[in-house]
Amino acid sequence: MPMPSSMRIVIVTIAASLVISSSVLAQPAPAPVGPAPARPAAPKPAAVPGQAPVARPVAAAPRGGAACHNGMSFDRFLADLKQQAVAEGVSQRALAEAAPYLVYDQGIVNRDRGQRVFGQVFTEFARNRASDGAAKNAQARIRMHAAAFNRAEKEYGVPPAVIAAFWGLESSFGAELGNLHTLPSLVSLAYDCRRSEMFKNETIAALKIIDRGDLTPSEMIGSWAGELGQTQFLPTHYFNYAVDYDGDGHRNLLSSAPDVIGSTANYIANGLKWRRGEPWLQEVRAPQNLPWDQADLTVKLPRSKWAAFGVTYPDGKPLPNDDLPASLLLPMSRTGPAFLAYANFAACTEWNNSLIYSTTAGYLATRIAGAAPMRQPSVPVVQLPFNEIKELQQNLVRAGFNVGKVDGVLGQQSRTAVKAMQVKYGLPADSWPTAELLARMRGPRSEPTATAVPAR
Repeated sequence: MPMPSSMRIVIVTIAASLVISSSVLAQPAPAPVGPAPARPAAPKPAAVPGQAPVARPVAAAPRGGAACHNGMSFDRFLADLKQQAVAEGVSQRALAEAAPYLVYDQGIVNRDRGQRVFGQVFTEFARNRASDGAAKNAQARIRMHAAAFNRAEKEYGVPPAVIAAFWGLESSFGAELGNLHTLPSLVSLAYDCRRSEMFKNETIAALKIIDRGDLTPSEMIGSWAGELGQTQFLPTHYFNYAVDYDGDGHRNLLSSAPDVIGSTANYIANGLKWRRGEPWLQEVRAPQNLPWDQADLTVKLPRSKWAAFGVTYPDGKPLPNDDLPASLLLPMSRTGPAFLAYANFAACTEWNNSLIYSTTAGYLATRIAGAAPMRQPSVPVVQLPFNEIKELQQNLVRAGFNVGKVDGVLGQQSRTAVKAMQVKYGLPADSWPTAELLARMRGPRSEPTATAVPAR
């Protein structure tokens, strides 16, 4: 599923907010409670190619009902949800087909609430997910499905490398689809209070997919969070952007490679507003005397201005002296890799708002398109440990900044606050938290302990 939506499993990085698709780094779910006596358990999942089917016990819904539904029981909640679906055009036939799967699963809710903390920086994640092997595998897929990729590029303007990058990252080209029924996940998360309205809409969209004849309820098998298909679409995106590229009358993103390719291109072009013929990401080399406060995705300057600052291609060749706007992206401080991010990079951040994931996706696409591997840091990039990121956030809040939740996760609000304090203290304003910044904010106290990320 693409992550324009917030539904993705949140996997926290110490360096930045890392929200990665459950198909990439899902963890085992807590064991569900016993089966609900008054409702039939969901049927066992049908076989997924290359995967063993997994039985899914269904837990009883809370007796008192979710607080956000004023104590309404799950059965009553489900009846109201079905009424809303009918009002939006879902047929009684589709509801009857889906009925055995519209059951509450406490294990899914537990998994949603129990997302784990995971520390990884961009170079580590990219080394694993955007390796030479990953790029070569994607290039082989482009050759294998050349007709569909060429058609998609002609119709939607999205390069094959970009489509293949997301396809590989989301499901390893269909090898990692997930093995849980979608409808129990969606309706359970709809009944839970954390993102109820969102998942009510996703449940209704899934029912519309059934009604349209694209998939049957038993075929709807995917990740625990309800994402479907080889590029992990939310049901709303599946319903709105899936296309029938193999001509069989169905939009099947689980088993039809042409449908996956065409639908992904359609979503990137029309859902994420891709600009035909424009670049998305390009590695560069930044000089040490750069005004680092300009290195931010919110700052867009013409390439001629970056060239005037001394930014070059990695091999030292000059940038074009033109007016194409770009931002300087530093995913790991001024001593780590540097990229020019163009307007199309927004499609990557909209797909998944994790800076690490989106940068990896954009970088992998450049590798698939033929770019050289990025330069690795010449010296270790120093990273504060989780507890000191949290302490830094607490100090930032005391200084008057809104960093969102104080949780040890350096998201965009925290990065913005870090930059402001770096400017105040006359430090290089690259938005990367350092031991020196934390020491300044602590006052006359002991120095923090930082962890060096080795150069590779």
